[in-house]
Amino acid sequence: MFVQWMKEGTDTTSERGATMTGVDPSRLDDQQLMKELETIHRTRHDALLYGSTDALRTHNVRMAELEGEYLRRNPRRPVAAGRTREGARDRGCQDTADTATPGG
Repeated sequence: MFVQWMKEGTDTTSERGATMTGVDPSRLDDQQLMKELETIHRTRHDALLYGSTDALRTHNVRMAELEGEYLRRNPRRPVAAGRTREGARDRGCQDTADTATPGG
């Protein structure tokens, strides 16, 4: 099943009344957090294509919780230049220049 992180007895209600599924990301150690992130990203495509609206909504909420915790813990994480908008634009210009060579 695509929501592998959902385990019986792990649903709780936040102070805002929203139902949360799984362990609170702030309680996970770094290794557990990375494993959860890897799992949820791996299952994302199936959730989108085959999950019910509620399952997709739950997946979205859990993904946001996990990613938010990762960003909170790693505010100065390395960012690859090619993964920024400017880097993508530069890469696009370079690709265009490569294909515009004479005789090609």
